[in-house]
Amino acid sequence: MTTYVSSRTFRLAPMSPIILVVTLVLLALPVGFLVAAMAGARFHVVPCFMVTAFYTWIWLRFRPSRFVVHERSLDVIWPLKRREIARDSISGVRLLDREELKQEIGWGMRIGAGGLGGGFGLLWTKRHGFVRMYVSRADGFIWIDRKNSQPWLITPEQPEAFVRALSSSPGIPHSFQD
Repeated sequence: MTTYVSSRTFRLAPMSPIILVVTLVLLALPVGFLVAAMAGARFHVVPCFMVTAFYTWIWLRFRPSRFVVHERSLDVIWPLKRREIARDSISGVRLLDREELKQEIGWGMRIGAGGLGGGFGLLWTKRHGFVRMYVSRADGFIWIDRKNSQPWLITPEQPEAFVRALSSSPGIPHSFQD
């Protein structure tokens, strides 16, 4: 039996290059509105503030900043909220690469925020129905199976260490690539 001494914190993984490029392009949008407004097109002030407010909402409420593995729970922490997942509600945790993820979910469609810092919200999949999704990379996916709830798809930093930390409780099967 593994003894769990303390909690372990994993930040959301840094953005992969493609997600970083999309994020930078999207961040240029309110700047463009502001420049246009300052150049005399005053009607661009409202879209500038609306887009900025929308981006702020995504960053604070949709994009988690860290995942904390405790002895009895996994805490998902956003700047303005927190969600606790009991470890005894987790039936498995796996590290998946891009191809394994495609095989796991089949066809999928994101519902929620996407592009600005990653993809956050729900992912509807052909094979699993709805999956909670909080990803900032295009690789190093962690699939968390839940006993009586939707699976989760996340991208914490140090994915192998995350799988080991979360699966240190008896009864939580895990797998990852060597």
